[in-house]
Amino acid sequence: MKIASNKLIDLYKYYQTELASNYDASEIEAIFDLVCEHFLNFSKSEVKLAYQSHINQSDVLNIYLLVKELKTNKPIQYILGEAWFYDLKFKVNAHTLIPRPETEELVDLIIRDLKKQTLNADFKLLDIGTGSGCIPISLKKHLAHTTVCAIDISNEALEVAKYNAEKNNTLVEWKCLNILDESSWLDTSYSVIVSNPPYVKKGEAAKMDERVLQHEPHLALFVEEDDDIIFYKKIIQFCDKHLCPGGYLYFELNPLTSNQVKNYADEFKIFNFTEIMVDMSGKARFLKAIKK
Repeated sequence: MKIASNKLIDLYKYYQTELASNYDASEIEAIFDLVCEHFLNFSKSEVKLAYQSHINQSDVLNIYLLVKELKTNKPIQYILGEAWFYDLKFKVNAHTLIPRPETEELVDLIIRDLKKQTLNADFKLLDIGTGSGCIPISLKKHLAHTTVCAIDISNEALEVAKYNAEKNNTLVEWKCLNILDESSWLDTSYSVIVSNPPYVKKGEAAKMDERVLQHEPHLALFVEEDDDIIFYKKIIQFCDKHLCPGGYLYFELNPLTSNQVKNYADEFKIFNFTEIMVDMSGKARFLKAIKK
């Protein structure tokens, strides 16, 4: 199919026709908004206002050629190499997960809680399994006076996170280590520990979106079936030695194992408060705990 003209509306119609078998109408609209932001520097609200505008030929070609990759079901964020999270732009690639709206909710929860505290450089926050760095960078942006640290098992992911910190003008301390290996644990105490660890059971793969399975890093997604909350257990054990008294723990959860995680936290007896919180979809998505 050829594009009727170089008007933006005709490019949008081209996307609607060519991608109809891969995406629903709302997904196509969201993809087109991201493409226009990337190539034309239009905000989401500006796209519709510019539908009758004529686009220069080089931008038309770039937007046109993108459809071929989109038809392979490669996520638009990986095609463009970037994703928005908490009003910040992040580089993403095959070594990092695409940031999710649920994780934005987690960041928002933490910011709202911590803005009630008196924060200074002695107030240290650790993100475990940082990936693209979207959690610690967003937190540092809104909690400027805190010391923010982040770890990941993947050096490749940490390179992306460091790039994102520089691009977003934030100072975060980075460390490559495996939280499951106790011998590598940092000899530091933290006021807040947060993690969105791997939590998808391999048995859930059959129900997952093909785009996620084919393109997002399985190291950051899946956990072994023999102990599907192993990362949560290890982080709770880490908290025993490295979370300050009165310190906060925040998890993003798999709703299927949320109660298991809470029960383990309660049985470990280092917290005087644990609570499961739901996301915007009403799913048990977050755990908040306060250490004795």
